[in-house]
Amino acid sequence: MYIKKISLALMCLFAAYAASAQTDTLFQQKNILKTMERVADWQLNNWTEKGFKYKKSDWTNGAAYTGLFDLGKLSKNDKYLKYLVGIGNDLDWNTGSRREFADDYCVGQTFANLYMVYHDPKMIAKWRAQADSIVAAPHTEGLEWVNKINQREWAWCDALYMGPTAMAYLSTATHNPKYLNKASELWWRTTAYLYDPAEHLYFRDGSYLQKKEKNGQKVFWSRGNGWVIAGLVRVLDNMPANHPDRKKFISLYKDMAARIAALQQADGSWHASLLDPESYPIKETSGTGFFAYAILWGLNNGTLNKKTYWPVAQKAWTALSSSVQADGMLGYVQPIGASPASVDAQSTAVYGVGAFLLTGNQLYKYVGKK
Repeated sequence: MYIKKISLALMCLFAAYAASAQTDTLFQQKNILKTMERVADWQLNNWTEKGFKYKKSDWTNGAAYTGLFDLGKLSKNDKYLKYLVGIGNDLDWNTGSRREFADDYCVGQTFANLYMVYHDPKMIAKWRAQADSIVAAPHTEGLEWVNKINQREWAWCDALYMGPTAMAYLSTATHNPKYLNKASELWWRTTAYLYDPAEHLYFRDGSYLQKKEKNGQKVFWSRGNGWVIAGLVRVLDNMPANHPDRKKFISLYKDMAARIAALQQADGSWHASLLDPESYPIKETSGTGFFAYAILWGLNNGTLNKKTYWPVAQKAWTALSSSVQADGMLGYVQPIGASPASVDAQSTAVYGVGAFLLTGNQLYKYVGKK
C-alpha cells in the first residue's frame, strides 16, 4: 500500500512537471515568434494563392497590416515589412476612396509606421493631406445610426481602431500634434454616445442602445469592444506623457481592462457576446486577440499589475495559440459583422490574424522582460 501511494504521488508529480514544461515552452520567446511567423506566413501564402478578398486599402486588410508590421519589426526576416511596402506601392500610398470613412483610412496607420522606418515622404504625403481635411471638417452631426453617418463620423465603436489610430501615428510621424488632438477630441465625442459607464463597455452603434441578448443582458459585442481597447492603447502609444487628455485615456483603459478581465471565460477566451457567452458557447479569436493585446500592453507599460492580469494574458495566449491549425491558419475568427455570431475551427479572417500578431508581439516583449 505504501509503495502504491509513493507511485501515485510520483505519477502526479511527473504529470504536473509535464504540464508546467509545456506551459513554459508556449511562453518562450523563440516559440512565440515561431508561432507568429507561421500564422503570418499562412496569411501571406493565402493572399498570394487566392488573392485579396477585399481591396488592399480595405479595413479588414488594414487591421491585418497593423499586426504584420509589428511582426516585421520583431522578426529577423525582412519579408514582412517588404510585403507591406509592396502593398503601399500597389496603392500608390492612397487610402480608400471614401475620404471621410474611418474604415477606408485605417491603412493610414501602417503608412505612418512604414514612413518612420524608411523615411520616404511619399508614404504619408497623400494620407497627410487627407488627414488635414479631417481635422478641418466641422464634425457637428449627431451620431445616431441614420443617413450613413458612419461615412462621415466615428459613429460606431469599430471606428475607434480605424480612425484615431491612423491620426495618432501620423502625428508621431510628422511631429505635428494637431492630428492627435483631433483624434482625442473625436474619440471622446464617440465615447459620450456609445460608452456605458455602468458596464465599462461600448455599444456597437446607436442601433444597439436598447437591444437585448437572449438572457436579457445588453448587447456588448466582443470584437467591437476589442476594437475599442486595442485602438485605445494604440492612441496611448502616440500620446505624450504631458498630454492633457492622457489621464482620461488611462482611466478609461483601466476601467475597460478590469471589466474585460472579469468576463474572460474558463477556456481563456472571450466569446462573441460578452454578457451572454452561453448563447455563443465557443471561443472567438478576434475579440480575444485584441483584448489580450491590450492587456499585455498594460503589463508592458506598467499600467496594469502583474498579479491580476498576467494570468489573464497567459490563459488568453493559450486559447489563441491552440486555435492555430497545423498549416498556420488561425481559426475561430468571427466573420465580418456588427454583433455576436457563431464561429468554428474553420472560421478565419485577416483582421483576426492582425490581432494575433499584435498579441504575440506584446507577449514576446513581456516574457523578455521577465
